[in-house]
Amino acid sequence: MAPLSIVQFTPFPASERGGLNEYTRRASEELARRGHSVVIAAPSGGRGGVTETKSVLAELADDPDALFRPGEEPRVLSMGGGVKIPRAGKRQAPVSVDMGNRVEALLGSGRFDIVHVHDPFVPGFSSTALRHSFSLNVGTFHETEERPFATQFARPLLEIFFGRLDARTASSRTSAKLLNRYFPGSYEITHPGIAPIAPAQTDEPPLKIAFSEREEAGALRLFLRALRRLPTELEWTATIYADEPGAVQFRVARQVRDRIKVIGPDQASLADLLSHSDVFVAASNGPRPDQAAVRQAIASGAVPVTTTIGRYVELVGDGQRGLLFPAGDPVTLAGQIQRLGEDRKLRDGFRDEGRGFEVETWPEVAARFEEIYERLVARRHDPTGNEALRKKLRERPLIDVDLHMHTDHSSDCATPVKVLIETARDRGFGAIAVTDHNEVSGAQEAAEVVEEMDDFKIIVAEEVMTGDAGEVIGLFLKEKIPKGTSMADTIKEIKRQGGLVYVPHPFDRLHSVPDYENLLEIVEDIDLMEVFNPRVAISSFNEEAERFARKYNIIPAAGSDSHVAQGLGAVRNRLHDFDGPEEFLESMREAEITRRHKNLVYVQALKFIQTTGRPKAAKREVEDPRAVKGGRRKSRAPKRSRNGGEPGGPKRAAGKS
Repeated sequence: MAPLSIVQFTPFPASERGGLNEYTRRASEELARRGHSVVIAAPSGGRGGVTETKSVLAELADDPDALFRPGEEPRVLSMGGGVKIPRAGKRQAPVSVDMGNRVEALLGSGRFDIVHVHDPFVPGFSSTALRHSFSLNVGTFHETEERPFATQFARPLLEIFFGRLDARTASSRTSAKLLNRYFPGSYEITHPGIAPIAPAQTDEPPLKIAFSEREEAGALRLFLRALRRLPTELEWTATIYADEPGAVQFRVARQVRDRIKVIGPDQASLADLLSHSDVFVAASNGPRPDQAAVRQAIASGAVPVTTTIGRYVELVGDGQRGLLFPAGDPVTLAGQIQRLGEDRKLRDGFRDEGRGFEVETWPEVAARFEEIYERLVARRHDPTGNEALRKKLRERPLIDVDLHMHTDHSSDCATPVKVLIETARDRGFGAIAVTDHNEVSGAQEAAEVVEEMDDFKIIVAEEVMTGDAGEVIGLFLKEKIPKGTSMADTIKEIKRQGGLVYVPHPFDRLHSVPDYENLLEIVEDIDLMEVFNPRVAISSFNEEAERFARKYNIIPAAGSDSHVAQGLGAVRNRLHDFDGPEEFLESMREAEITRRHKNLVYVQALKFIQTTGRPKAAKREVEDPRAVKGGRRKSRAPKRSRNGGEPGGPKRAAGKS
């Protein structure tokens, strides 16, 4: 596949080498080796890191490729710190204003194909990326603990952010099960990778015990308490693996301390340590489990002894590939270690079972993500279109078009067809699309009215209410499409008639609209998307539509959605004149959308007044149709000066003669 530009967002400072950051780092490195341009964005990082990030962001305006360093490891961007809220040993920082501004600058200036966020919960750094992203979004979830704030209080906000995800993955089935309980969806499982290494254990004593310091601090304390309870006659040694060995401090009796050593990456990798160890202990009680280390232990021949948290049970099974102990219980942990130390056949049985456990290397994990990225990128529309046709169209005059209008053929509109046409012409439009609700007769009548007009045209259209996914507009129709059919069948009928699929107010939650997942199912079939609708009460709904259209290269469009003629002129699509759907679509690729403020309360009140008490679908014949007032600026006579002279004449101060 073609190289992609990718940014990975991790919720933890890059200096923390926990399981999630290790996952992000290793996946990013492998993606970079496969030819992609990758950067990692992380909170905190110290003043030096933030200063460097500011410098890089300043260069983006002139050089969009300033972020990437070909041939080197992915750059880590330190986005600054926030107010720290300790949570079970985690140092996850909510987003400060400065940090949010840097994220916005990064995603606004950087040209990313993929924004990959890890654990985008609220409040959090990764969720801020979803707020500002205009790219294809992939979310990977690692959390296995329920977050009461996120799942209860912030759930409506999270649903909006999660709705912006174009693909969801989970690093474990436990995580996917938890997320599906509150945020149903399709979660692909992308387990952490392992380093391929052959087991090198021997049957000679002492029993070699390994522990990774990447779990929360409480796990190390529990491990040490268990070691103190091992019988003195049992021969054992313990090795603690830490990214910064000098920072590991603990107090135990000398007879225990003499059997423990701490090593780091300079002495060996974690995979090397595990391949020479008999037992691996994972003692996390949930906040920071190291799933990758347990998978590596199973692949390397070290028998895992883990707590009974879901993510570890998923790997170890119910005693098939290792032993379990209740979280926080050093006595049972010591007993399980003792069992393995005294029973070599038990260890061998677990190793034999572990050989059949399916694991993936980090290159294979990166290949899985690459497949997901490729699948998403393939769904984007080709932005090139027909350049030869556009060159021909550029020779034609520019006209203004409104793509979303209603007449009294809609049950909730009382504007006669001829009044709508005269008002549109009076306000300088060259064409309008008449999009009555579940009815095409109004558009057909309008087309007959303008047949003899050289300066105006009608796009015959219909706003169809589907039976399963809200409304969709068909442009350039020939026949009425019945309401109540599925979205897929409605689109199929629009295409059969040679029409174009236009999605109106797609994210306006006050309308019946297709949700994000519905749109993803039909994204290849959408020809245009309404990115501005003045009747949308909350501006963020229009912004959401613009975001979706931009990420999938869908042609943006706009319509006034006016149910009263006074609403005409609130928005205009300025494009080169066209003849038929093909020319219209190519002309819209270069269209300019302009908008003008209209008082929504005033327009809605007019609609209410005109439709209340009127018979349903009352179609009125108007003998002398005239344009309604209130759509154009009135030309004003020059103001006369206070002294009655001509404008610009000498003025005198009030009270002076």
